[in-house]
Amino acid sequence: MTDNQNFWKGVVKRGAVLNPVDRTSEVLFGLIMVLSFTGAISVASDGKQEIRELLWAALGCNVAWGLVDAIMFVMNALLERGHGLAILKKVTHAESKAASRVVLKEELPPLVAVLLTDEELDRVGDRLKKISPPSKEYLLTWNDLVVGVEIFLLVFLCTFPVALPFLFFHDAAFALRVSNGVAVFLLLIGGFILAGYAGFRRFPTAVIYAGIGLLMVALTLLLGG
Repeated sequence: MTDNQNFWKGVVKRGAVLNPVDRTSEVLFGLIMVLSFTGAISVASDGKQEIRELLWAALGCNVAWGLVDAIMFVMNALLERGHGLAILKKVTHAESKAASRVVLKEELPPLVAVLLTDEELDRVGDRLKKISPPSKEYLLTWNDLVVGVEIFLLVFLCTFPVALPFLFFHDAAFALRVSNGVAVFLLLIGGFILAGYAGFRRFPTAVIYAGIGLLMVALTLLLGG
């Protein structure tokens, strides 16, 4: 395998990995979706809908959200790599080193762009010009599809406990409140994970995320949940 192929393989592999923010965000969005959905079900049914129907509705919501998330990830991976190739072409065909620097500064994180000197940017541009574009197979790989499946399972399995109270409790109103409590607890855990990744204080960050969950619960209760 050539160095060029190894380079693009590394780019694809790195781009397909979900960082803690991505993973936790997937779960948080799924939880908020389920909270809103279970609240809407309660309002619509006014407590008369069967427990089994509530359970299947919540699970269906989880499945749908997981599928949407997985498909969006695959689409974003394809678009991001296409954008990367467009940047490579801009740098390669830049009329001058100054034009190449402008392209690079627009794409780099602000902190990195400010720190790099013109000479360093020129070296990056020169190295990019030596890289051959990848074959089309690198725009979308089997690994992307595998990660998409992992996202689906992550969203479904992490939000599944929110639906369980509807299976164990016959009182729909009580089951809904237990479900909301489970969701808030999971939001609290998500806040701890994100705080550790970002270097923030764990407890305040977790409380903020739990507060968002409590706000969603309060909205559903105000609507008759």
